[in-house]
Amino acid sequence: MKVSVPLENKSLESPVCQSFGRTPLFALVDTESCAVEYLDNSAAASQGGAGIKAAQMIVDSSAKVVITYRLGQNAADVLNAANIEVYKAQDGTVIENIEKWKEGKLSLLDDIHPGFHNYGGM
Repeated sequence: MKVSVPLENKSLESPVCQSFGRTPLFALVDTESCAVEYLDNSAAASQGGAGIKAAQMIVDSSAKVVITYRLGQNAADVLNAANIEVYKAQDGTVIENIEKWKEGKLSLLDDIHPGFHNYGGM
């Protein structure tokens, strides 16, 4: 299964990025083959709609799970429409969060915010 996590550096030892739509990169980890791909988030530089564009990129990557700290409503709608489960990240690295997810220690992200429309980030 492919799991996607926002991060700032191309390393699974990197902390999970606090932002979803404006993260510079996403790690795409295949939990069965252990293959790792890093996706540049071209949506990060968008004037608006970064979360929606980033969410569509995740949908197109065939990920089935996203681990993130927060998510805007529009991005959540895109992910939900594609049946992608979204889990709340915990402090720690990308790989630590993926391990916690595998162990069932992460909860579904249910605190969806209205978004940071036209604010260029947080």
